[in-house]
Amino acid sequence: MATKKLLIRDLTLRDGQQSLFATRMKQENIDALLPLYRDAHFYIMEVWGGAVPDSVMRYLGESPWDRLRACSKEMKGISLLSALSRGRNLFGYVPYPNYVLEGFYKEAIKNGLNVMRIFDALNDIDNIKESIRMINELGGTADAAVCYTVDPKEEAAPAAPKKKGFFSRLFGGSDPAPVAPEKIFTDDYFVGKAKEMERLGAKMITLKDMAGLVDPARIFSLMPKLKQALTVPVDFHTHCTPGYGLAAVLTAIIKGVDIVDTNIWWFGGGSAAPAIELVWIFCQKLGIEVDVNMEAVAKIRAKLKDARKALAAFDLNKDKWPKDFDEAYKAMPADIDAAFDEAIKAAGENREQDLLDACHKIEAYFGFPKPNDLVKNAEVPGGMYSNMVANLRQLNAEDVLEEAMALIPKVRRDAGLVPLVTPTSQIVGSQAVAVALDRRKGVPDYTNKNNQFVALVKGEYGKTPVAVDPAFREQITGNPAETPYDVNSYRKPANPELPEFGGVQLAQNDEEYLLLELLPAVATGFLKNKRKAEYEAAKAAAPATAEVKKEEPKEKISGPTLNAPMGGTVIEIMVKPGDKVKVGQNVLVYEAMKMENDLQSDKDGVVKRILVNENDVIATDQPVIEFE
Repeated sequence: MATKKLLIRDLTLRDGQQSLFATRMKQENIDALLPLYRDAHFYIMEVWGGAVPDSVMRYLGESPWDRLRACSKEMKGISLLSALSRGRNLFGYVPYPNYVLEGFYKEAIKNGLNVMRIFDALNDIDNIKESIRMINELGGTADAAVCYTVDPKEEAAPAAPKKKGFFSRLFGGSDPAPVAPEKIFTDDYFVGKAKEMERLGAKMITLKDMAGLVDPARIFSLMPKLKQALTVPVDFHTHCTPGYGLAAVLTAIIKGVDIVDTNIWWFGGGSAAPAIELVWIFCQKLGIEVDVNMEAVAKIRAKLKDARKALAAFDLNKDKWPKDFDEAYKAMPADIDAAFDEAIKAAGENREQDLLDACHKIEAYFGFPKPNDLVKNAEVPGGMYSNMVANLRQLNAEDVLEEAMALIPKVRRDAGLVPLVTPTSQIVGSQAVAVALDRRKGVPDYTNKNNQFVALVKGEYGKTPVAVDPAFREQITGNPAETPYDVNSYRKPANPELPEFGGVQLAQNDEEYLLLELLPAVATGFLKNKRKAEYEAAKAAAPATAEVKKEEPKEKISGPTLNAPMGGTVIEIMVKPGDKVKVGQNVLVYEAMKMENDLQSDKDGVVKRILVNENDVIATDQPVIEFE
């Protein structure tokens, strides 16, 4: 009888670094690793999509297309390359029309992409069906992902009333017990979504557990149902943040999953997916072949240690690294070896607590972080958590993290019980920070709203799993009626000439213009810097007379000001000196935590001075406009 094989999708270079290091891995570090990956022969390597296109431009000044081409050049014909796409939202934070989707998919496949994992944050099938069709027609492989999430925790039952309630006073007897809310996210819900995706043409289905909330008992029941209902391969993606990841992956393997997502040692565990090395030990004991060259993985592991050191500024666990795998495995005591056996036995018998105890014992021995109860209770993805930390650190507002995390379940519920995966994780996370800041200032919740949260509640992102309360929608959007996204409202971004850099256009070719369409604010800054560097390089060849400009002393602020409620980057200034503005008028657009926010005037008045420029980074409470 042939040995069963387990296929692996390596996430190290995309989701691994996004979950642990806020997607700050430079191209030079990736280039050093790619030759070693040639010998590993992973079935799939996830190298692109997700936060990569945004982050490499925003933080590293690098081109996402160069990153994809570099990976393709090295790995072509060896491992399939995959990217994560948010369906209608692509890699951005707003819905896009079909021609933008098709342009991006076409360019990505041309540059070496093989598999596009497509998901919708709301599990709205209408938002992914066109992407599935396009990817298949363009020669790629459409991998459709069902986003796993859980129903909100039920509130504790109130204490029994001392007096009889209205019902019992009227009819006698006792008041009826409160009815438990209907469960939305059942096994049938996920299986139904998966079957519909396969019917639309998906060539593989991923159960995408972005927050690590699938516990082993749930996988024990859900994985066999998925395998029975589908004819295409099933992939399982999860994270270790709340403490379920390793145990859930083991259960999925025992229950017949075809592909699992893992990271290599120094980029595994914690808020990322499990480490392949621990999965390999389990498979050795189960008699399952991990279809990867583990000797080559060991060489990558050695190099990854240096790559992680380079990311120390973004490492949430920089003082709590795991042990060196080779040394710890060689010295593994008998009780840890026995814990692997006990975990396998408990997984097969669906003894969840025994399984979790054994897996936590294994992870503790190897030095991986303990389960994060804050993340577990707030039910958020690891990447969302690490990005919130990184963004709040940049805003010098880390002290608001705990309050914001505690508000996430409320904001999620208010917005229609959306699963938390980009872009909804960013939208809800950013809005939770805004609500936390509202409460600190003593103003009502949702006084400050990011534009994408307004669009989500309005209905522009699609159908939410639970209908939004019309009264809440009216509070947020001014209209109680659901308003779907109108593709005709999409405006192609301008591609202006830049007189300061010799009159060249901002985007020089199709791939650069696609970046402008996808992420206009980020791409504008990235492309301006690129054009500036090209212009200065051209000028460097000829001697130039530097003009010394005398800086004029700045006038002190004497009039009333409008201040930024949250730190961020100025995207657009909508008024000029001399303009009359009214309370509630939009005067400026700024980006905070990757979300666009309209800043409205809090007074009637005449603009005296604009105190900031477009692309300026502003601090919380910084004056941005002075009035007469």
